[in-house]
Amino acid sequence: MIDLYTWTTPNGYKPVILLEELGLAYEIKPIDIGSGAQKKPEYLRINPNGKIPALQDHDPPNGPVTVFESGAILIYLAEKTGKLLPASEPGRSRVIEWLMFQMGAVGPMLGQLGHFRSAAPEKIPYAIERYQQEQDRIYKVLDGRLAESEHLADEYSIADIATFPWISGAARMGVALEPYPNLARWEQAIKARPAVTRAFAAKIKP
Repeated sequence: MIDLYTWTTPNGYKPVILLEELGLAYEIKPIDIGSGAQKKPEYLRINPNGKIPALQDHDPPNGPVTVFESGAILIYLAEKTGKLLPASEPGRSRVIEWLMFQMGAVGPMLGQLGHFRSAAPEKIPYAIERYQQEQDRIYKVLDGRLAESEHLADEYSIADIATFPWISGAARMGVALEPYPNLARWEQAIKARPAVTRAFAAKIKP
């Protein structure tokens, strides 16, 4: 059994999608980040960074394995099952590079855009414009890649799983996909996958 500590954020949905794709048995342990549950001592023993998600795998015979950081969790689960991350090159590096692009660019930049557009106590035009420009640049990179490939790393992989919740979530907040037709096609195709539907229907909030 796998315990998944998560919440209803783009990063929080990544491992839920992967667990559903892999068909692994897991139990969601909700961490209400709005109430500060991620900063409590019992959770900090699992993830010292005080963020979600984190995972505890109780299957290994030599004791539970704990993994935090969403990208690390995706790699761990893919390697555990031998699925959605090629074992050989060049496929493995292609998946890892697009996964790192999500971790280093897509997530942080869209997160900052969402913060300054919706959550900041005052509207700062410079910050909003800066992150809107970066969002456009990132979407053009993704759209260009998806013009030549059905998925980010040739075949469906953890790179797509990592990126999808951020793109889908931004679309729901008003970041239009129409100027990026290949990205829009990809977003709709991933959304239609049964495992993705099950993941977003999972009971995360108590």
